[in-house]
Amino acid sequence: MSSECLSSVRCFGGEQHRFQHRSSALNCDMIYAVYLPPQAKEQQVPVVYFLSGLTCTDENFVTKAGAQQYAAQLGIAIVAPDTSPRGDGVADDPEGSYDMGLGAGFYLNATEAPWSAHYHMYDYVLTELPSAVAEACPQIDTGRAAIMGHSMGGHGALTIGLKNPARYRSFSAFSPIVAPTQCPWGRKAFSHYLGADEGTWLDYDACALLGQATEHRPILIDQGGADNFLEEQLKTHLIEEASEAANYPIEVRMQDGYDHSYYFIASFIEDHLRFHARYLQAA
Repeated sequence: MSSECLSSVRCFGGEQHRFQHRSSALNCDMIYAVYLPPQAKEQQVPVVYFLSGLTCTDENFVTKAGAQQYAAQLGIAIVAPDTSPRGDGVADDPEGSYDMGLGAGFYLNATEAPWSAHYHMYDYVLTELPSAVAEACPQIDTGRAAIMGHSMGGHGALTIGLKNPARYRSFSAFSPIVAPTQCPWGRKAFSHYLGADEGTWLDYDACALLGQATEHRPILIDQGGADNFLEEQLKTHLIEEASEAANYPIEVRMQDGYDHSYYFIASFIEDHLRFHARYLQAA
């Protein structure tokens, strides 16, 4: 189904749009945001997909990261989807916790009831969202794409990218959950979404996927040194160890004094967009 434009505002010479469409992958209506840089008036532009973290919607990154000014300079579109299916009948954590259910789709395809009826964020981000974007915004060249994210969304960007290197020229992440099979957030979500067989969980674990990769892509990770989730949930050292073991080069930057918030993202978003621009603008 075609996307309906809910809003459009001028921003750094370009346009910030918000669209709604019916998702067959998620079996519900979904909202996604698109920033079109001013260059899109004259030619097709490449795209960076940004995946947000727990509790977020399409709006968090768009309103807090300050990315539009750099996207306008670089001639890059940015697409920001929601973090889970939404609406009547969509399962949620029965206890109302923030780390599972609504706002916590973990960018996987759930196989267990009741989650399997709607929670197919992996398919949505990989296939359905680019198709919707291409139809709604033909100014975007979805064949020149990169993917990035924050926290749970950093996990999504890394795993989707590593499993589909032909679809994305580069990947990056802020404060990603690099080994969800080894942290409380991931183990809780995966046990419900994917079931008791922990072998299936590895399909959505960036550290495990590094070891299986046959094609390498540039990867940049920024992690705040003052992030209160670093030791228990994010465990950045594990992806550094996995990178070395797999001989898959990645750049990991520990940023002293920075926490897990959008203040951190806003401080380094220019670096990430320039990182992706190098590969998106190559022939």
